[in-house]
Amino acid sequence: MAGNGRPLRVLACGDVEGKFDMLFKRVQDVQKKSGEFDLLLCVGNFFASTPETEWEAYRTHTKKAPIPTYVLGANNPETVRYFPDVSSCELAENITYLGRKGIFSGASGLQIAYLSGTESLSQPAPACSFSSKDVTELKTSLLSTPKFKGVDILLTSPWPRDVGNFGNKPEEMDTKKCGSVLISNLATSLKPRYHFAALEKTYYERLPYRNHVVLQENAQHVSRFIALANVGNTSKKKEEPACQFFFDLSKRHGKKRPSDGKEGQPKQPRKLPQPTGSCWFCLASPEVEKHLVVSIGTHCYLALAKGGLSTDHVLILPIGHYQSVVELSSEVLEEVEKYKSALKKFFRSKGKRYVLFERNYRSQHLQLQVIPVPLSLCATEDIKESFIVQGQEQQIELLEIPEHSDIKQIAQPGTPYFYIELDTGEKLFHRIKKNFPLQFGREVLASEAILNVPERADWRQCTASREEAEAAAKAFREDFQPFDFSEVL
Repeated sequence: MAGNGRPLRVLACGDVEGKFDMLFKRVQDVQKKSGEFDLLLCVGNFFASTPETEWEAYRTHTKKAPIPTYVLGANNPETVRYFPDVSSCELAENITYLGRKGIFSGASGLQIAYLSGTESLSQPAPACSFSSKDVTELKTSLLSTPKFKGVDILLTSPWPRDVGNFGNKPEEMDTKKCGSVLISNLATSLKPRYHFAALEKTYYERLPYRNHVVLQENAQHVSRFIALANVGNTSKKKEEPACQFFFDLSKRHGKKRPSDGKEGQPKQPRKLPQPTGSCWFCLASPEVEKHLVVSIGTHCYLALAKGGLSTDHVLILPIGHYQSVVELSSEVLEEVEKYKSALKKFFRSKGKRYVLFERNYRSQHLQLQVIPVPLSLCATEDIKESFIVQGQEQQIELLEIPEHSDIKQIAQPGTPYFYIELDTGEKLFHRIKKNFPLQFGREVLASEAILNVPERADWRQCTASREEAEAAAKAFREDFQPFDFSEVL
């Protein structure tokens, strides 16, 4: 696993169903583009119910998985025969069956809880199922650990029942009818940073959810549930390995903070960060051009960009003073994700896809620039290629980073960087070391390859009168209102 202090790099995939060659070819392609990964986690049906022709080559060591691969057990009686040892065993070189239930802890310190099979109402559960007793035993083994705060990853094949409650819901799926109640209870107790599941043959990423009661409990990490589609699906749903992310374990094993004798005292409410001088973007500041504001949440607000690339170019901004995404608290970051999700749906309803970028360089207050691009103009790959090519022309190296990685694991607070995110989840990152062209993001999007409005590359050349700006904000606010999760202004 990862060494030399670098973050662990993990791939995850859904139902393989015997398409081993296709899976491992995809893994190799990902590694060629994004660099080496440390392990692959497989949830759902690894084997197909029909006879396996491809598996024989791996079982006999004629072929080998390109990276260490860890799989869950059978979900139906037909595939139980592929798992000779119910507890855990190596199925082929570089392919390991984790077992019925348990905890996997690698040398890196990554803690993975897993539960194989589907929910059973009978006791004892069949070899392809789990029971309430299995869930209780798994929870007990972890919750009895002193100072338990949650696992890094939870692997199950079924979804948790009602996973869409109080969050975004998957298309064409009723989360009240699919999934397992026992899995829901398990996830609630284990508080995983990531929870992967499959079986429903669709991709779905729920908005991150809290593991604490706001204002009543100390803030904890958020959980991300990600359901993965099947390998080789033909319905244009995200294909595996769909989930790629960095996991920086060094942050959890740092030096203990020195005691100041205040451990027993109640924590004071956290104050919003304050700017060192006047700020154009702190919502409470008299400098804010409030006529451009189109939505106000609890921690963030949405405003039209002054001199935008288009009339629906918007900014996501924190209400308090934060310089970059890597400095945001979990509550603020959660609301940023809500705005991104709402904008994605809004722009898609208009036949557009959005491009988001952040420049943490010579800027005082975080500004997430969100620019819609008509679907008819270009594809996502064209946008990504334009950024990479035009970056190379200016000696700006843009690296593709795993879509589910946390940018806080890539850059520390105070680190200058430029960051791009497409609404497909694809991300590009550049660590700024010297000078950086301030208008680079706008210049690429304004270029002939994308929006073809080169005259709008500099916002200072695009200013409108106050009356025009107020009319544009009013029109956007009314148009966006059905997608706005915040209170109506």
